[in-house]
Amino acid sequence: MKLLIILLACLLTSTCNKGTEYHIPPPVVSDKPGTPDTPVVEEPDADVLRLATYNVGVFSKSGTNTTLMIVEMMKELGVCALSMNELDSCNTRHQVFQLKSFAREMGSWDYTYAPALNYKGGWYGIGIASDPKLNIIRRFRLKLSQAGGSEVRALAVSEFQDFVFCSTHLDHKSKDAQLVQAGEITAWVEKTYANSRKPVILCGDFNALPSSGTLAYMRQNWTILSPDGFTYPASNPSKCIDYIMVYKNAADRIELKDAKIPVKFTTGDVAVASDHLPVYVDIVIK
Repeated sequence: MKLLIILLACLLTSTCNKGTEYHIPPPVVSDKPGTPDTPVVEEPDADVLRLATYNVGVFSKSGTNTTLMIVEMMKELGVCALSMNELDSCNTRHQVFQLKSFAREMGSWDYTYAPALNYKGGWYGIGIASDPKLNIIRRFRLKLSQAGGSEVRALAVSEFQDFVFCSTHLDHKSKDAQLVQAGEITAWVEKTYANSRKPVILCGDFNALPSSGTLAYMRQNWTILSPDGFTYPASNPSKCIDYIMVYKNAADRIELKDAKIPVKFTTGDVAVASDHLPVYVDIVIK
């Protein structure tokens, strides 16, 4: 019981190391140039919602803390809601609540964290950071079955006034586990929002190619909004495994204005920031 209380207290704070304040070091920007023929991202129009998904790799895949770099990249991108995969919370690998720290640096953004599993004395999971102007009205955190896969997975949900935004990260080894997890997500969304005309957006690292059985299953009930381009690995992309999609209940209310995998930023280097590339879509809700 004592351990559970400690872990829960840690989950709700940005540090769990004797009250020591967490200082994020400045971003490290590589000299490696971005793709020269890809323009720097442009701000979305005022009536457009720019939604993104990014496997941030616990902000340390390159061996340095990339929290502030990714903060600046997402500000440059102009996102209003961001799905993030691979987030530590108060464990011995990262003694901070990474999502809370990120949301604070974004300008006191709202956030929803879904811990997938206990890891090194704390938690490891996924989350959503969102502009407070969107105003979260409900949050959901669901555990998904391990189903013979590598580890337990999760679903994080932030419901706003005009749409629902979900983040997940499917198993990376077992295709059968992926299908079970995808089925659980779809069944929960069907149960919760089938009779709603509020669009449900699902984002994340699916660890599945466009030609996979997992994506074939998802297309039965979801419309893929993100581009069919390579998202992994960031240093030399060769696989499309990160997606943004909308559920069938209100897919007709979504007007897709743009969808891109940005690779060039003035504020950071995608090859340093994470081992995945970010993905975004611009939508208008009709």
